[in-house]
Amino acid sequence: MITLTYPYALILLLLPFVIRLVLPRVKGMHGDGLTVPFLADLQKIEGKGKSLIGNRINDAKNHNIFFLYIIWALLCLAATRPVLSGEPFRPKNFGREIIMVMDISTSMLERDYRLNGQSISRIDAVKIAAYNFLQNRTNDKIGLVLFGTQAYLQAPPTFDNESVKNIILDMQPGMAGKSTSIGDAIGIAVQALDNEKSDAAKIIILLTDGENNDGSITPAQALNLAKKSDVKIYTIGVGNEQSLLQSFFSSITGMKVNRDNPELKALAAETAGQYFRAESTETLLKVYAAIDALEAAENEDNFVKNIRELYYIPLLAAIILALLILSVERIKK
Repeated sequence: MITLTYPYALILLLLPFVIRLVLPRVKGMHGDGLTVPFLADLQKIEGKGKSLIGNRINDAKNHNIFFLYIIWALLCLAATRPVLSGEPFRPKNFGREIIMVMDISTSMLERDYRLNGQSISRIDAVKIAAYNFLQNRTNDKIGLVLFGTQAYLQAPPTFDNESVKNIILDMQPGMAGKSTSIGDAIGIAVQALDNEKSDAAKIIILLTDGENNDGSITPAQALNLAKKSDVKIYTIGVGNEQSLLQSFFSSITGMKVNRDNPELKALAAETAGQYFRAESTETLLKVYAAIDALEAAENEDNFVKNIRELYYIPLLAAIILALLILSVERIKK
């Protein structure tokens, strides 16, 4: 869309007419010597009150005045500073860089969550909540680390949220082993954020249903890495509190007993993050909504437009037209 930065400059279009009306007409501007002495005789011969020579003189004058006014109009248009504006959009370079670190150990198969009255597994509840979270983070770069016994960087921070969503929907418990390597997963996430080499806020959202029981890096060592890299960590503990009978069967089947995890609390507290406990699908959805509110994108309300200056077009046209008129006048002489 083309807009005028200074539209009031169009008032200058009336300036030549105002000058013509206000100032008196100059008499004998070119001197009496230029008057054709036998013009009256020629007019009589023509018989219509105007001679052929007079018509040509008047036409030349009218053409010159017309082209001069066109030049003036083009200069007035250039003075309005027309610009071509594109559609408004949110710039992506002011958002956050977030890596979602997700536990996919076999304990995530436990069906202690409910949705619409139906029992669902922890991993299914996590998929729903994480997918909804990604729907709202359109201006941030999102990465993904999945971990069990081993930790893997599935996606470095990227604006391609659709790819990250697809990986989350396809992830299955046991793909990375049965145990839990929280320290390794955080270490890989911190390294991926460091590789970005940007000034954007760096955040890790760690979700797990157990304690660190494997891996080459302890949660304490991972915490130090995060603090050195100025990475904020939000931690989410998932799973329901279990009864003694359930705990007995869990010890046999390998499913984890879920309690408040001091390691998760420390990771959040030491990095200015926050610890959340999610014992139901509704709570888990609220946790991600709370993180979304705490880490609102900096440019959420800022829109920018691509703007192209166009003032040079009428200005250049005025210069070209003026040069053409001067060239024609010189040829006539």
